[in-house]
Amino acid sequence: MYSIGQVAEMFHLPISTLRYYDKEGLFPGMERQSGIRKFSEREIEALRVIECLKASGLEIREIKQFMEWTTEGAATYTQRKQMFETRRQAVEAEMAELQKTLDMLRYKCWYYDTAIADGNEDRISAMLPDHLPPEIQHLYNSAHA
Repeated sequence: MYSIGQVAEMFHLPISTLRYYDKEGLFPGMERQSGIRKFSEREIEALRVIECLKASGLEIREIKQFMEWTTEGAATYTQRKQMFETRRQAVEAEMAELQKTLDMLRYKCWYYDTAIADGNEDRISAMLPDHLPPEIQHLYNSAHA
């Protein structure tokens, strides 16, 4: 069993956030001893899922719905799985956009390194759009897709 302070430290969260999560019903069945919250491995795992769902873009009310489904047992497996599928797809799409952004940044770093070394952009201009070095061509194509 863990105290609220220990859990706050483990997850780098303010104690007030954990209290809020509890108030919102995100830790159904959490044990209390003399009114003091005691976090078991079940709450620790729930917090991992909560933080994952939050990082994936869900709002607390949606996470609360998920936690309610967990108390309903097998009847809600389909809804729970669909929630994770939807979030996975959203995160994959976001990652693809971030990859495109990263590729543009890498391409532009190469571009300006080359322009600085050459003292101008003439050689780069002659290579555009499809005669760049292979690793740079890949970045350029990705960034311009």
